[in-house]
Amino acid sequence: QLKQQRDKLKQYQKRIALHLEREKNVARQLLRDGKKEKAKLLLKKKRYQEQLLDKTENQVSNLERMVQDIEFAQIEMKVIEGLKVGNECLKKMHEVMSIEEVERIIDETQDAVEYQRQIDEILAGSLTEEDEDAILEELNAITQEDIELPDVPSEPLPEKIPETSPVKVRPKPELVAAS
Repeated sequence: QLKQQRDKLKQYQKRIALHLEREKNVARQLLRDGKKEKAKLLLKKKRYQEQLLDKTENQVSNLERMVQDIEFAQIEMKVIEGLKVGNECLKKMHEVMSIEEVERIIDETQDAVEYQRQIDEILAGSLTEEDEDAILEELNAITQEDIELPDVPSEPLPEKIPETSPVKVRPKPELVAAS
């Protein structure tokens, strides 16, 4: 409604401006015709309408300011509504996750990190000599369990392979030619 009123006032200003221009032209014509008193009266009327035009301009400015203030207030209301929704979401999130829950999760995370650090230290070789000895003993025990020794022949092995064996070793021809 304010915008409509502003537009009506602007139309009124245009009509007055056109009317003032016509009266100014009529006053000139009256002066040319020698009718000074009528021209003076018309210029007084023109002056009064100019004052009305100034008042109308002030009213238009006031209306425009009011429109801007209202639009800004509407924007502020939207911001406030957004803040309300945000606060409600935060409250719901806080209800779901309490400080105790957060502290518990942080403690569990720190425990897991500490445990992993200990594993990393063990794997990195920061074991004590006792730990190393215990690990070697366990490794030997596992190795002894998993490995079955092959049967050892009871006869002694011959010292020299007899020449009558079916395997004959021949030198390669290139080695013979090179020597």
